[in-house]
Amino acid sequence: MGELFRSEEMTLAQLFLQSEAAYCCVSELGELGKVQFRDLNPDVNVFQRKFVNEVRRCEEMDRKLRFVEKEIKKASIPILDTGENPEVPFPRDMIDLEANFEKIENELKEINTNQEALKRNFLELTELKFILRKTQQFFDEAQLHHHQQMADPDLLEESSSLLEPSEMGRGAPLRLGFVAGVINRERIPTFERMLWRVCRGNVFLRQAEIENPLEDPVTGDSVHKSVFIIFFQGDQLKNRVKKICEGFRASLYPCPETPQERKEMAAGVNTRIDDLQMVLNQTEDHRQRVLQAAAKTIRVWFIKVRKMKAIYHTLNLCNIDVTQKCLIAEVWCPVADLDSIQFALRRGTEHSGSTVPSILNRMQTNQTPPTYNKTNKFTDGFQNLVDAYGIGSYREINPAPYTIITFPFLFAVMFGDFGHGILMTLFAVWMVVRESRILSQKAENELFTMVFSGRYIILLMGLFSVYTGLIYNDCFSKALNLFGSSWSVRPMFTSPKANWTEDLLKHAPVLQLDPDVNGVFNGPYPIGIDPIWSIATNKLTFLNSFKMKMSVILGIIHMLFGVTLSLLNHIYFKKPLNIYLGFIPEMIFMASLFGYLVILILFKWCAYDAATSKSAPSLLIHFINMFLFNYSDKSLPMLYSGQKGLQCFLVVCAILCVPWMLAVKPIMLRQQYLRRKHLGTHNFGGIRVGNGPTEEDAEIIQHDQLSMHSEEGEELTSQFSYQQDFLVISSAEVAKEESDVPMVTVELFDFGDVVVHQAIHTIEYCLGCISNTASYLRLWALSLAHAQLSEVLWTMVMHVGLNVRSLGGGILLVFVFAAFSTLTIAILLIMEGLSAFLHALRLHWVEFQNKFYVGTGFKFMPFSFEIIREGRFDD
Repeated sequence: MGELFRSEEMTLAQLFLQSEAAYCCVSELGELGKVQFRDLNPDVNVFQRKFVNEVRRCEEMDRKLRFVEKEIKKASIPILDTGENPEVPFPRDMIDLEANFEKIENELKEINTNQEALKRNFLELTELKFILRKTQQFFDEAQLHHHQQMADPDLLEESSSLLEPSEMGRGAPLRLGFVAGVINRERIPTFERMLWRVCRGNVFLRQAEIENPLEDPVTGDSVHKSVFIIFFQGDQLKNRVKKICEGFRASLYPCPETPQERKEMAAGVNTRIDDLQMVLNQTEDHRQRVLQAAAKTIRVWFIKVRKMKAIYHTLNLCNIDVTQKCLIAEVWCPVADLDSIQFALRRGTEHSGSTVPSILNRMQTNQTPPTYNKTNKFTDGFQNLVDAYGIGSYREINPAPYTIITFPFLFAVMFGDFGHGILMTLFAVWMVVRESRILSQKAENELFTMVFSGRYIILLMGLFSVYTGLIYNDCFSKALNLFGSSWSVRPMFTSPKANWTEDLLKHAPVLQLDPDVNGVFNGPYPIGIDPIWSIATNKLTFLNSFKMKMSVILGIIHMLFGVTLSLLNHIYFKKPLNIYLGFIPEMIFMASLFGYLVILILFKWCAYDAATSKSAPSLLIHFINMFLFNYSDKSLPMLYSGQKGLQCFLVVCAILCVPWMLAVKPIMLRQQYLRRKHLGTHNFGGIRVGNGPTEEDAEIIQHDQLSMHSEEGEELTSQFSYQQDFLVISSAEVAKEESDVPMVTVELFDFGDVVVHQAIHTIEYCLGCISNTASYLRLWALSLAHAQLSEVLWTMVMHVGLNVRSLGGGILLVFVFAAFSTLTIAILLIMEGLSAFLHALRLHWVEFQNKFYVGTGFKFMPFSFEIIREGRFDD
């Protein structure tokens, strides 16, 4: 249970894997997903590593599978996903997989090539069919026109038979040549203008649209085309026309001149089209069968290939022993999972058939381990909120468990509405109940996926909003009268102030309830705010005062809790210097000023009742006078006896904490440094020899880690320490493994840097206490904004439908309620909910976590097949 509040304890381990068993062992570790491999060959080019050929073969297989997948999706064939997790193929199975994928790829390429050629031929024949049909229509229209204009049959025959200019004899009547073709419909206007300009108006163009769109054989898209026929005279115009047609990518087809020839050609074209359509159908059926067979197993193939690729990529991170029989790997792993890791290594060795067991050896290191926080489906969303700010430093306190409660609660303080909270809860409950079905569907909508991953956050936000809505007594801007008002709207007639006549109640727009009248105020409301405030004219004034004080109280408690968590870090990392010179003055400073303000608020609520509330002094004036030591104003009564002396004492304590934080720590660090330096010079001639810093030396805090490698493989490392520590670098030059030379510690200390850093921290903390407290007033501001928006929406929309008291009003109410529901979801749930979410996130990241959370670690990224199993292949 303790590991929930801190990251897992990690260790650096060395693995010795036999060459024949390395593949299976890494495979088992990938299935387990508990180790992070380190690259032991950082200076070796990726193309010069041992298993680069195997990685290339896997990439080639992956490419072929992506091609097959693309063809399956193009054919709109569903890919079967049974959720199966196939075992990793053995290296010897790679040849069979390659041959199988090669066969499928070649078969599909051959089918596609043949199909494309058939479709191109089919398109040409189809276009030719339409050309013959449309040109026949052109000539039929021309004959009809000539029949109407001229009665001479000889002239009609001459004008209908079009011959080439070369066939015209001297003195023969004028004959015109023509070309026919097909062009994309959108190019017709430009094509016509170009013909007119280039040929100077000496051509005649007729065009007609093809009703049915034609399929492009390459892209498969539908293209709208038109048939055209161009009449011209002479070879010169003929050449110009053909060049223009080439420029506009128009397809020209031979068209016979006589109707009989066109009819015979059309019959032959239709026969060929029918035969070609039959061949195309058979080809498409064969292609569908191949793709359907591949769709059943392509997901399993993807998983197998990418698991193999991941294994070989991981093996490239290992060192190879000089005997070429052993691979050496270094991994980060949780200490709690060492037994399961060793069991996985044993299982991998058995699968490979090796008789030599793999060895796991824990190593001692000065390097900072990665941060690993175990999560489940409930805590994962909250951990992601924390990690979005920064990955926690190794083994420091984890804010996520506390965020599970504080984040939805602060959200609900700003969002508090009983009705809106119920709607949000119902939406979250729907996602939680159907989570298995939604996960199996693998929705591709990125926005919904993000919302779904935070379903438990939304669930708690909705539940807390229901609670705060009851406290505010606010449900869609209306109060709920659950227990009856504690204010009596019918005052006792025995009181002289209670003579409210029936006529007065009917005509007076505003009446005042005096809480000082006996019998009017019947004690506090059982839960939340009395519903009578919803009709009071001073409702906003009352709620503002209540919510502002509540925001200050919650904010200061939240910050004090954050400072308290820093104590747990100091204790865990054994930093007493940080406790005495950091935590204690910080806590005194905040508690003596802002903690006292919380006590004043609670005291005023308890000390003054309805009878004495009018004489209650202003807390804001008291708090300002406390800082100014101004107690000369006798018109401002004290809250309690001895207030002046206590407040002066608290301010003096807070002022004394500033030099305590500012100067004492740098001076003590300098004294420790001088003492260590003196001891080292006295005992070892200026160089201290030992096994590293002692526990007392650990009090010299460090911020940065230096890591260098010399040409001989020696390593210069330094330790990290915790937040608000200073630049005191203890470096250790580690000798070679074979040597028995002890470590040499060289210490660096810059007093000026330490003073500057501590001054920055002190100023930041002291001013931050003021600014952070003011920042929590956003709880009040967002709550006020949400309540007012809800009230405006009810008044401007819903109230309109409720005011019409007739049958038409009932019909109108249906449409008004639809508009009200839409605006409620869009504005109050989505927009206001997102606003409150972001402000709650800021309060945790800035005001809460900066008191104890460093967030300078790096995340534990284990080698795992989980991403591949989930089907997120592109990650």
